[in-house]
Formats: sequence, C-alpha cells, structure tokens
Amino acid sequence: MEIEEPPAPPVVLTIAGSDNSSGAGAQADLKTFTAAGVYGLTAITCVVAEVPGRVTCIQPVDPIVVRQQIELSFAHFPVAAVKTGMLHSRVIIELVAELIAAQDPRPKLVVDPVMVATSGDALLEPDALASYVEKLFPLASLLTPNLDEAGALLGRTINNLIGMRMAGRELADRFAVPVLLKGGHLGGEIATDLLIFPGGRTVEFSAPFTRGVSTHGTGCTFAAAITACLAMGVELEEAVQQAKEFVTTAVRQHFRWESPAGRVDALNHFLLPP
Repeated sequence: MEIEEPPAPPVVLTIAGSDNSSGAGAQADLKTFTAAGVYGLTAITCVVAEVPGRVTCIQPVDPIVVRQQIELSFAHFPVAAVKTGMLHSRVIIELVAELIAAQDPRPKLVVDPVMVATSGDALLEPDALASYVEKLFPLASLLTPNLDEAGALLGRTINNLIGMRMAGRELADRFAVPVLLKGGHLGGEIATDLLIFPGGRTVEFSAPFTRGVSTHGTGCTFAAAITACLAMGVELEEAVQQAKEFVTTAVRQHFRWESPAGRVDALNHFLLPP
C-alpha cells in the first residue's frame, strides 16, 4: 500500500541567537513556527546563556559557520520568509544582508532589530547599528523595533503613545518600509502596538496588558508569528493582527515554575495557529 505524502508546509528561516531557556531567540521562533503550521529552519548567530531577566554570557558563532547555515538553508529548501533576531555584530548583519539580497525570488523579510535584552543587557555591538540601517533595513518587508530600539535608531526617548506615533512615522518614512512599533514597554492597562506604513497610514493593535508576569521573548514570538503568516500568503495587516492575538494569549496563558533560584515564567507556545 502506497503511503500518501502530506502536503509540504511553507518554509521559514530564523537567523537568530540560541537561548538556553527557550523563551526567546531561535527556540521561541521554532515553537511559534510549529504552532503556526510552517516548517522552521535555523541559522544560529550566537549562543546565549540566559534566563528571564538575566544574561550571563554571549558567544558569537564564527561568521563562516553562520554563512554556511544560511547558504545550505537557501540551497535545499524553498524558503518563503526569513525572520532575523539577534545578529550581534556588523560582520553578521552584512553577510545576512548579502545572502538575502542574492535570492531570486527574494523571501519576505521581517527584521527584529534586537539590541537590548528585556533584562537591559546589550545584545548588539556598538559599531553594528549602521550596518542594520545601511544594509539590512532596505531589504525588509517589515521592521519590528520595541521602544528602546526605536529610541536608539532615532536618538531620543519614546515614553508615550503620541511619541510612538511620531517615531513610527519617522522610521517608516526614513527607511521606506512598514514599521511595527511595539509599545509593551509603556506599561499601562493596554498594550498598544502601531503598524505604520511609509506615508503615515497607521493601524493600531491593542490588547489588555497582563500584569505580574515576568516572561521574555515576546518580541521574538510576535515577529516569528508575523513571519509565519507572511510565508502562508497572509497580507501584512492581517498577519500582524493574528500574531498580536497569538502573543497576547501566549503571555496570558503563561507557564510558571518555582525553583531554588526563584520563580520563573515562560510564554505558552502550545496554542492554536496565529
């Protein structure tokens, strides 16, 4: 009896750091991709020793190894979309941009410009920001900075919704790419994110803010869910809406453990597709 092969799902590549606690980075991306029903590939840029609220060590992967991971992924799989997370250095950002630009057709690209961990630890080398701006952003289908990252790009602090609107419009027009400005760091009762298109059209996505939960990786998960949706052919605005619902539920239905080191929370990725 011949066994019928299941239809192959869309393929998505995450280029990101490895988080041993699996709440953020490539591990969170893979869990999100699986929940969404796409096939996830990884190219690991750094090995990070971390738990929610604390980073103790970052070991960059040799750029030659990063390059070969990406080249093999593109050579052997029909990659429909790429999500970048922690790239860490100028060299890695520039080789990622080079390899994505060489693809024909070029996959959808969601750039999460990871610069600072939730704990406040720096995740990007000081000389790498210019490479983001000059090399990678022009290739993007969407940028997903949080308020700290947007502030670093603009050289100012963003601390309210009005400032978010102004910053998002400035970034979208400066880089000629849609920007999803994530507002979770504002706090308050409502978590509001803004999708801003070049030219100023703005779409607001809001959900109740879940208090008393100390997870990490919400930005990774949000961007990964959007990337998965884009790989499946969902239009950008709807992709953000579905991803917002997914990450909101992942926070609300979080996991919690007690350990000798204290309480630890984690996002719940065991959810219906975004």
